[in-house]
Amino acid sequence: MDLQLKDKVVIVTGGAKGIGEGIVRLLAEEGAVPVIIGRSKADNQALVEEIKGLGQQAFQVVAELTEPQQVADAVSTVSTQFGRIDGLINNAGVNDGVGLENGSYDAFMASLHKNVVHYYLMAQHALPFLKESKGAIVNIGSKVAETGQGGTSAYAASNGARNALTREWAVELLPYSIRVNSVIVAECYTPLYHTWISSLPEPEKKLQDIIAKIPFENRMTTAAEIANAVVFLLSPKSSHTTGQLVYIDGGYVHLDRSISPQ
Repeated sequence: MDLQLKDKVVIVTGGAKGIGEGIVRLLAEEGAVPVIIGRSKADNQALVEEIKGLGQQAFQVVAELTEPQQVADAVSTVSTQFGRIDGLINNAGVNDGVGLENGSYDAFMASLHKNVVHYYLMAQHALPFLKESKGAIVNIGSKVAETGQGGTSAYAASNGARNALTREWAVELLPYSIRVNSVIVAECYTPLYHTWISSLPEPEKKLQDIIAKIPFENRMTTAAEIANAVVFLLSPKSSHTTGQLVYIDGGYVHLDRSISPQ
């Protein structure tokens, strides 16, 4: 299917690794110009060079997204470079374990900046260009907002806010024909997920316990499967879809927990 994304300029925050990398690769395959915005120049540039080596397009901007001025500067760099922005994928974030019992005000606020404040700022700065292009926004969210996890109040709050902002922006941006949707992730094996699971006692046993609870095929969701949904929602092929929270999770969140492993 031609997703009609050829030469469309699409920002992907945290696009150098994990889910973001999967999204960037698929956008490039579809002929778009994915623009990675992230803090590591080395990681950003390595993926850009690999994509260009395949004869595809990509660009990168270094920015620390917890710094509001760097967010503004990053969007300005993209608009100056290309003269347009056709899509925004808010993806960057980290489950940093700032809980209620063991957290603090400073840690909680820092986590909000890591996980949701830059979603708002990226959308706000990109908005004038998205109005011109009648572009689209896709926010990446986590099942933690719905299921809870324990010990991660700030990340859960951030993801609840991501869901609420998706619906709020879908309403506010109706007059501009800008669609806003969210893809909700449950268990997807990324470098950050590996770091988290490795920090637990008996990580391999914990991983197998999690996998056994994923109803569809008892396996983790892949970054490519997340990317497929994200890029479709971003594309004109999803032209009448807005304000939706789409769970790409093998049924993890909503199917009955009594389902036996197959």
